[in-house]
Amino acid sequence: MTWQWQLSGRLDTSLDVQVYDVDLYDTSANQVKQMQAQGKHVICYLSAGSYESYRPDAGQFPESVLGRTLSGWPDERWLDVRQLDVLLPIMEARMDLCAQKGFDGVEPDNVDGYQNNSGFNLTAKDQATYNRAIARLAHERGLAVGLKNDLDQVAALEPYFDFAVNEQCAEYDECGMLTPFIKAGKPVLHVEYDLPVSSFCPTTTALGFSSMKKNLDLDAARTPCPR
Repeated sequence: MTWQWQLSGRLDTSLDVQVYDVDLYDTSANQVKQMQAQGKHVICYLSAGSYESYRPDAGQFPESVLGRTLSGWPDERWLDVRQLDVLLPIMEARMDLCAQKGFDGVEPDNVDGYQNNSGFNLTAKDQATYNRAIARLAHERGLAVGLKNDLDQVAALEPYFDFAVNEQCAEYDECGMLTPFIKAGKPVLHVEYDLPVSSFCPTTTALGFSSMKKNLDLDAARTPCPR
């Protein structure tokens, strides 16, 4: 499956790809409709596991759910995903907006807080419970949903998700952990930032991944693996 992932800069909708993964808030309903008219499937990006201070609903997050700052992302803080009663209504509203704009699917980011220095004593079970709840919210709204990273729980979570989005599995020698999605006939949308395409494309193409090299800020530039 050919795809583009762009979260910064002026959106370039001219690429001949099957899937666009773009920001929920920065992408208009008209842009979604235009891309779909070109035969593209359009995925909305949102963060389900971190607080972003610049989002329009930032004021809805109480201090009690806000943890440590994400490494490299000073405007984001990890969320206490154990507090489902607080977080799920906020995520429901985001999913509603995604559906209202006409998106086909959703990419919920940062759903691996338990593997990071979040400031909370999160367990794998806490994270899996939250991730399944996020998948349910998407499906209730007719949206396909992707599992972002969280490689240690791929086997358990794959049945609840429709595709996977991964960053840097080749750099960290982890790509084999995503094969349950391929075996289930579900796409793995994969990017690398630091490696040359010649070093990862032969491996990930053989695995059946949809791979490309991107800049870390996820602007329009892309170098897909040759097909």
